[in-house]
Amino acid sequence: MARNEEKAQSMLNRFITLKQEEKKKPKERRPFLASECRDLAEADRWRQQIMREIGRKVAEIQNEGLGEHRLRDLNDEINKLIREKGHWERRIIELGGPNYTKHGAKMTDLEGNIVDVPNPSGRGPGYRYFGAAKKLPGVRELFEKPPELKKRRSRYDIFKRIDASYYGYRDDEDGILEKVEGPAELEMRERALKEWERLEEIKREAKKAVKSGEVASATSILYEEEEDVVAEERRVQEMEGKMEEEFVVHVPLPDEKEIEKMVVEKKKMELLSKYTSEDLLQEQLEAKAMLNVQR
Repeated sequence: MARNEEKAQSMLNRFITLKQEEKKKPKERRPFLASECRDLAEADRWRQQIMREIGRKVAEIQNEGLGEHRLRDLNDEINKLIREKGHWERRIIELGGPNYTKHGAKMTDLEGNIVDVPNPSGRGPGYRYFGAAKKLPGVRELFEKPPELKKRRSRYDIFKRIDASYYGYRDDEDGILEKVEGPAELEMRERALKEWERLEEIKREAKKAVKSGEVASATSILYEEEEDVVAEERRVQEMEGKMEEEFVVHVPLPDEKEIEKMVVEKKKMELLSKYTSEDLLQEQLEAKAMLNVQR
């Protein structure tokens, strides 16, 4: 009895399902070209449908156990849907709808990273990798950062680091220079003090000499050092004068006429050597010497 009721119930369920499917409208397919759509609401609906498909496939591509071929196919399908979404967004703008490309969120993977990497396989600069597809052979290298090259410092960077310490203005701040300058400063002070005391003694003697009438001796004492300096300067000037004396030529130099005569004689000899033999030249020279001919 129970078996017959179950059969009747299953037949009733199938009948109800068929009736419901008959009442439904035939399933609409998304237009192949976005330009075929003339209704803004339909264009927005097709865009939402593409967004749902992208989200479903992006969630599926996170599974690394799907295999290399399946992952590559899924990644291609996602990129195809992204391009199609762009077509529908441009069509929505043409129909007077909102600009989703400007105000919408950027396409990201589930980890929240923007993946827009140039593909060397010729798919174009907008090809993107999602999820486990980023770990495939040949794709992993695209996400590796190249080694940072050591940047050569420019002249501006070099001079930017130069400050007062570079020129030695802060050498006394390290304490070493102060220790070295201390004894040297004391020695210079002592030397200056002795020189001052000597000059004061000379002045006192000069005053005494003036009072006693010995002006000449006092003057000689005061200007003794100045005379030595003047004598040294005079010797230096004499040496410079000797160095600046003109060089006298002891060999008589030929004038312009003699130089022209020598040039003409040289050219004559070159012409003779060109058109006559050496024996003939030798005979001519001997004949000139015998006849005492100077030309």
